[in-house]
Amino acid sequence: MPLDETRVHELRRDFAILSQEVNGHPLVYLDSGATAQRPAPVLDAERAFLEQHNAAVHRGAHTLAGLATDDYEQARETVARFVGADADEISWTLNATDAINSVSIALAKANAAGGAEERIRLAAGDEILITEAEHHANLVPWQELAAATGATLRWVEVDDDGCWSLDDMRALITERTRIVAFAHVSNVTGQVAPVAEIVEAAHAGGALVVLDACQSVPHRAVDFHALGVDAAAFSGHKMLGPNGIGVLYLARDLGRALPPARTGGSMITTVTMEHTEYMEAPTRFEAGTQPVPQAVGLAAAVDYLEAIGMDAVEQHERELAERMVAGLSALEGIRVVGPAAGVDRSGLASFIVDGVHAHDVGQVLDVQGIAVRVGHHCAQPLHRRLGVAATTRASAYVHTTEAEVDQMIEAVAGVRAYFGVQS
Repeated sequence: MPLDETRVHELRRDFAILSQEVNGHPLVYLDSGATAQRPAPVLDAERAFLEQHNAAVHRGAHTLAGLATDDYEQARETVARFVGADADEISWTLNATDAINSVSIALAKANAAGGAEERIRLAAGDEILITEAEHHANLVPWQELAAATGATLRWVEVDDDGCWSLDDMRALITERTRIVAFAHVSNVTGQVAPVAEIVEAAHAGGALVVLDACQSVPHRAVDFHALGVDAAAFSGHKMLGPNGIGVLYLARDLGRALPPARTGGSMITTVTMEHTEYMEAPTRFEAGTQPVPQAVGLAAAVDYLEAIGMDAVEQHERELAERMVAGLSALEGIRVVGPAAGVDRSGLASFIVDGVHAHDVGQVLDVQGIAVRVGHHCAQPLHRRLGVAATTRASAYVHTTEAEVDQMIEAVAGVRAYFGVQS
């Protein structure tokens, strides 16, 4: 069923936070790209677990421990199905940043110990390839891995709109490339990467592919098996789920090859004073007490999104993005960054207001109850290339209406006059 205005207004009733006023105006929440609001079924699921089944998982012989473990593992099954993976390929992490770091740290450990399998071996002369558009969480960990192994970090440059091309990516993939890491969807420009084509080029040369799926999994149907990526990461809080939980996907063969990034309780089989044997994936990547209520809440978020239909979610956001881009682009002194009109992009629009800093734009909108994101969005190199310190980003989700988008555009239209900026 399509997400028409009637259906959107029905969904909005599940989001209590949207009924409030901010600065005397109804809240217009256009910051879902940073963190999404939680619908009632997600809050209810987490609360029900805490009230009825709360216990430590995978330990204890009592009834609650068994019920908690069942809930925890069922959540893993639910999330795995949602992203086209098997349950033993899904590990829980603190967030997506933690998930990507888990991969880079594990690769560093494997190579420091020596004897790493060929497909995960890194040495001087090898290369790690990313793009200039990456979130810092998909940049800094690879800088660290390059420094630890002697590998060279290379990147695909972006154009004046902040976008990079498949041809440029292919040109930089060589026999020396060992890892290709990139965002499925840019958190700044909304550019959608051609994942399957990149995977084909990377795998032809024996490179691993690591996908930042934070801005794709919440907003469109994603199938990791079909895409063929080796690893992927996304967060619960960006997809209507709780804070404090992320997801690391490791294709089965990679999960078996990598050592754990973190060690301790819950992920071992045998410990002596001299040596430790670790469990198989995914448990080997889940040291310590796990975010069980958050996993349950994330599974409820998946159920909620599946009930809407991810194709409907994507179409709704595409239409809103087109409305945002068209409306903002029509304003004098406003520059929207990202793909050209007619090119696939996610449900966000980042823009620059000539003569006005993004933080000032955000404050003017906030006075009118409109919540947007301002800053470099953890993508300083990209903004440096764009020639600005910061942009303003409006991002939509399932509860966003056309009227809210129009209200944001109208508010932006008055920003330059408010600050006395002349055309």
